[in-house]
Amino acid sequence: MTAQAKEGRPEGAVSTPPSPAPPAIKLVGISKAFGPVQANKDISISVQPGTIHGIIGENGAGKSTLMSILYGFYKADKGDIYISGQKTEIPDSQAAIAAGIGMVFQHFKLVENFSVLENVILGAEDGALLRPSLAKARKSLTELSAEYGLDVDPDAIIEDIGVGMQQRVEILKALYRQAEILILDEPTGVLTPAEADQLFRILDRLRDEGKTIILITHKLREIMEITNTVSVMRRGEMTATVKTSETDPAHLAEMMVGRKVLLRVDKEPAKLGDEVLAVENLQVTDEKGVLRLKGVSLNVRAGEVLGIAGVAGNGQSELLAVLGGMMPGSGTIRVNGQEIDLTGKDSNGQTRRARGIAHVPEDRQTAGLIMEFSAWENIIFGYHTDEQYQSGVLMDNSGIIKLAGEQMDRFDVRPPNPRLSAKNFSGGNQQKIVLAREIERNPDLLLIGQPTRGVDIGAIEFIHKQIIALRDSGKAILLVSVELEEIMSLSDRIAVMFDGHIMGERLPSETDEKELGLLMAGVNEETA
Repeated sequence: MTAQAKEGRPEGAVSTPPSPAPPAIKLVGISKAFGPVQANKDISISVQPGTIHGIIGENGAGKSTLMSILYGFYKADKGDIYISGQKTEIPDSQAAIAAGIGMVFQHFKLVENFSVLENVILGAEDGALLRPSLAKARKSLTELSAEYGLDVDPDAIIEDIGVGMQQRVEILKALYRQAEILILDEPTGVLTPAEADQLFRILDRLRDEGKTIILITHKLREIMEITNTVSVMRRGEMTATVKTSETDPAHLAEMMVGRKVLLRVDKEPAKLGDEVLAVENLQVTDEKGVLRLKGVSLNVRAGEVLGIAGVAGNGQSELLAVLGGMMPGSGTIRVNGQEIDLTGKDSNGQTRRARGIAHVPEDRQTAGLIMEFSAWENIIFGYHTDEQYQSGVLMDNSGIIKLAGEQMDRFDVRPPNPRLSAKNFSGGNQQKIVLAREIERNPDLLLIGQPTRGVDIGAIEFIHKQIIALRDSGKAILLVSVELEEIMSLSDRIAVMFDGHIMGERLPSETDEKELGLLMAGVNEETA
């Protein structure tokens, strides 16, 4: 008897291969407009189960809008959604969760004074009695944490843990709600390189367990490292979907922006001038009484970029804050040879600006802009008392609006509408508004924190060119970034911070990421 007969099939019959699994997600003809702005235009995309699918595009390309439609935050004007082959209506996020979709947002949705456990069950309680829900969730959290290598303490309070751990809590929230599809929106925007690597290991494990992951990012390195497939969006349309193994960063960047993009910083050797900034034995204590800066000394000369590298939370933010007049300190700071009072009336941002110091803060939305105010109002904040903005006893609003429009043109802010409120611009364009305000003042010293955080590849290229142009005009720049690649490519000298100290200084041409990583971990020649 033949094998076919043994299996109950007639001899000579051809076996039919099993049907391929339907796409985990299939979007067909999705369109969405906000007034005259067409955010998504006739978008179709398929995402295969058990894969990591990247979606890239410039800020404002429509990536987040498309995923917000999939997660039920927005309703598409037209188009259909299919989940595992079934047409599915998703009118709200509860329907998305019921369909097995979870979303981890760029800005976490956690209650800071709640524990990990309380945040995970929030909105998913089993009933009016909380104790049984907590007990059940604790057991489930322990199992999920072990299964996916998340290593999260369920009793930790959110405000006491770092952003990398908070992101794991967001992933746990989605897994606890039995998500089979995970959407991550710019997941490494607030992570250090080490935290990003740990996240990728977690995503690898989730993929191995059969989860489907959509990764929205502007970082081409991440796309090449972690995804199976990548889709490119431009101006609200889906322009291409390719296998990651069949493309490269330069080709992806060109598809995103519509032109060739310079992926490296092109600069001439620094032409150093006089010392602009001198810091000696700077100490800063935060509002909780914790010493954050422990005797920091450094200097920056005209025509130079001094990069400050370090894992977030090691004093870089406090260094920028005290230099920018946002918090007091002790020690000595001199700008162009003149000492700045760190405790009296001179310790504020307004006076710093009069001394020729401009400041692009690390968090543009909380410290760089007033989100409800218009672009033209934001573009003069801190300089609004200048004579050029006055018309008698009133402000020259029409003149300011005209000037703001010109600055927005020069800095390629899209849309170039000075009357639009800051909250209606994408993150990259918000950053350009802050940069336009500070750089157009032609400062002697520019303090700049996380210049390209959450910014797309085209805007990164533009911002880097502006920083180097300012340096080449003979200005001093102190740059803080958690992106080691950015520090290496922009800086003329690199100072590494750890636990409120300067661990050492290096020239980019005489070091590498491995040595800098050791310094960031507190290991130098002395400690070794």
